[in-house]
Amino acid sequence: MKHKIKEFISNSSYTLTSNFITLLISTLMILIVPKIIGVEEYGYWQLYLFYSAYVGFLHFGWTDGIYLKYGGKEYRDLNKNLFFSQFYMLIVLQLFFAITVSGVAFLIIENPNRIFIVQMISLNLLILNVRSMLVFILQGTNRIKEFANITILDRLLYFSLILSFLLLGIYDYQVIILGDLIGKFLSLLLAIYFCRDIVFGKINKIRFLLSEVLDNISIGIKLMFASLTSTLIIGVVRFGIERNWDVSTFGKISLTLSISNFVMIFVNSLGIVIFPLLRRVEENSLAKIYVNIRSLLMVFLLSLLIFYFPIKLALISWLPDYKDSIAFMSLVFPMIIFEGKTSLLINTYLKTLRKEKFLLNVNVLTLIVSITLTFITAFVFENLSLTILTIVVLLAFRSVIAEIYIGKLLNISVYKNIFFDIILSIIFIITAWFLDSWMMTYLYVLSYILYLFLVKKDLLEFKKLYKKMKN
Repeated sequence: MKHKIKEFISNSSYTLTSNFITLLISTLMILIVPKIIGVEEYGYWQLYLFYSAYVGFLHFGWTDGIYLKYGGKEYRDLNKNLFFSQFYMLIVLQLFFAITVSGVAFLIIENPNRIFIVQMISLNLLILNVRSMLVFILQGTNRIKEFANITILDRLLYFSLILSFLLLGIYDYQVIILGDLIGKFLSLLLAIYFCRDIVFGKINKIRFLLSEVLDNISIGIKLMFASLTSTLIIGVVRFGIERNWDVSTFGKISLTLSISNFVMIFVNSLGIVIFPLLRRVEENSLAKIYVNIRSLLMVFLLSLLIFYFPIKLALISWLPDYKDSIAFMSLVFPMIIFEGKTSLLINTYLKTLRKEKFLLNVNVLTLIVSITLTFITAFVFENLSLTILTIVVLLAFRSVIAEIYIGKLLNISVYKNIFFDIILSIIFIITAWFLDSWMMTYLYVLSYILYLFLVKKDLLEFKKLYKKMKN
């Protein structure tokens, strides 16, 4: 157990470092880019990011299956020839999709800006999906240090290029997109280097491994569709905003969502570390680990809401053109509570327990609710505030259903803690929306202190367990 703790701490340090760099760069990009390039240009940049989020699903769960099938194994024990053949098969498939998507854009799209965006998305598709196989192999076999280095290189190159362009007076969203693609491509080359014994095999060893590919797809497609539906839950709402309002409004709301998503970089980094660790833990220990991680995680996530008002004031001062959209941050900021818990705990546990089917089902159900609520709020009432509030409602809905299921699987009670999460989120939204002053912070802090008092017993249990494992 002591070895597992040291391994967890070591891997966490790598991922936290890489994600701190990603967070820092994302922060600088959000503060600098919209300040310089203008609202409409920023909107087109956000359109590229929005639609690029869906290109990863064109491998049909192939790489997800590899991650699930080989997660927890040692890299040195992998059959390299098996992955060598699949790597080049994946390249051929993604190249076909990239050419097809780019060609269709010329036929059906008239706006030159949108044609350019689709072309760049096609390149992103090829680079990202090919890299994903190597990255998932590194993650699943616990080579977290190498994975972290790939992430760091990607974002550092991206930021350096964009900063250079801006300093040279080039204020064009198209250049920003090219910088993103160059960073991803060079990080792909680094991933190839780390997995060179897979990528640079002997040509005569290439086999058309249809049965292995189909097996990996059959394993990973549920997780892939679960990820797709998960992305679409918010994606449908954003699509409704993009269709019913102009590109400038879409860019402004995307800025607000980006700010609220900052903390998810750190949360996701811990999930990357926890999955291979949990695959090696005895099943009878999973319940205790869940309870203790949850207690600590929620204390941390709920504390972040305290910083909302000073962040809001700083952003309005720096980006006055986005003042109206920054006001909506009060409606979406609590998404970090529910999305953080789902990403780190619920999804990780469901993958560990091989409950991808349930993960898919709950995401499909939430997606149906998302489509319904978006249609009502965006197209019937045409109310932007209600449409944005829908995001938190949907994430809370999914989180509650999934955690109740986890509680039944692990035979633990989760209702009290779910209640606390919801109540504190409601208190935050109401005070932040109606009290545009420091008073909202004071009221939320008082609620948070009361919450700490109510969960004091859970925190003491975590402290005891940590001391026991450490010794």
